[in-house]
Amino acid sequence: MDWVRTLPHVNALLNLLATVLLITGLRLIKRGKEDAHRRVMLASFGVSTLFLVSYLAYHFQVASVKFPSYPGPWVRTFYYGILASHVVLAMTVPFLAITTIYLGLRGRRSAHRRLARWTFPIWLYVSITGVVVYLMLYQIYPPRGEGARMPRASTSGEIAAHR
Repeated sequence: MDWVRTLPHVNALLNLLATVLLITGLRLIKRGKEDAHRRVMLASFGVSTLFLVSYLAYHFQVASVKFPSYPGPWVRTFYYGILASHVVLAMTVPFLAITTIYLGLRGRRSAHRRLARWTFPIWLYVSITGVVVYLMLYQIYPPRGEGARMPRASTSGEIAAHR
């Protein structure tokens, strides 16, 4: 199950790709390229769906994660503030995105635009902060010491419990 250990890196790349696709989709619609916008936004939704599957696979397979100790309370506060807002808003993205996509595909442009004004910035924020959380948790302040390495795959398949 060593492949499971690569999933946080895969997840960060998927979040980064979703960010690029979202920005590309916005630029395309502002240029009036509706068909290209539709394809790119559906690709972004597909990438975000792959992220969710990968994220859940990781958390269903990994032993508990020992979080790093941050150098000072301001870094910890920043990290947990980003993480909390990311998690809360991430729970809304599937519902907002599916509804926005549905309205767009049904040709309900006015309703699509109204909802997209909320969906786009939330979805973009979640994608960007997903990368920030990854960088802080695995790159900038990686867990140190023998018991703090990147989590190993669980042999029992237990659900990960974050400490």
